[in-house]
Amino acid sequence: MEFTKMHGLGNDFLVFYGLEELPEGVADLAVKWCDRFFGVGGDGLVFILPSKRADFRMVIINSDGTEAEQCGNAIRCVAKYVYDHGHTRKTELTIETLGAGVQPVSLIAENGKVKTVTVDMGEPVLQAALIPTTLEGDSVIGRKIETDGAAFDFTAVSMGNPHAVIYVEDAPSFDLLTWGPKLEVHPYFPRRTNVEFATVTAPDRVEMRVWERGAGPTLACGTGACATLVSSVLNGLTGRSAWVGLKGGDLFIEWREDDNRVYMTGPAETVYRGIIE
Repeated sequence: MEFTKMHGLGNDFLVFYGLEELPEGVADLAVKWCDRFFGVGGDGLVFILPSKRADFRMVIINSDGTEAEQCGNAIRCVAKYVYDHGHTRKTELTIETLGAGVQPVSLIAENGKVKTVTVDMGEPVLQAALIPTTLEGDSVIGRKIETDGAAFDFTAVSMGNPHAVIYVEDAPSFDLLTWGPKLEVHPYFPRRTNVEFATVTAPDRVEMRVWERGAGPTLACGTGACATLVSSVLNGLTGRSAWVGLKGGDLFIEWREDDNRVYMTGPAETVYRGIIE
């Protein structure tokens, strides 16, 4: 099978094109191929498949073999792949995802190659039961969560997949490896959750580090950046647009008042192509 190694701000994937459906045993293949020592290495597999509803359909299999509903970095990689390889000449296209349905995507290209991608990430889901969480109430903003003797305040947001955003004094140095896996599987989250640790440094800038459900610590998370911006607005910490600084680089996120939708702008890069025998 031919693949292309791509990344969005260091969140890296093996991208496959040309299949009509997922290969048999894809969960086991993801675990094997994403291993950074005995495989190719990556945060997940991304399959670009035909769609009856959009220009293309994206399926993401995490490095632990589970399927992700949505991934903001992966969708930028898909948009770059299909344009750079001549599968579309559109700079305005649609990509179908499991968690967010049909998503409009806008491309900025130079010399036939995509430089930046803006994705309509849809409306944030704030209802507790739909995120989903086991907590009661219409929304989960600044609620207490306890695990292993520690307590945090978190805000829950779904961007097609669940997120728990926690504000800390210094996100870049926070102990992600200790608390991320504990919070991912907390009983509050029946389908587990992505966990973002964030520090607001200005009304238009947030530093964030992420523990991704099914992948662990990653250099960037597009949906996590979107959830963090939404959470920051709900908690009165930023305006409705801000740069979110991740370990792999920056994303520009807007939560527009006119349509209540979140827009993400950032790059995607191709690393190399290969063949798995």
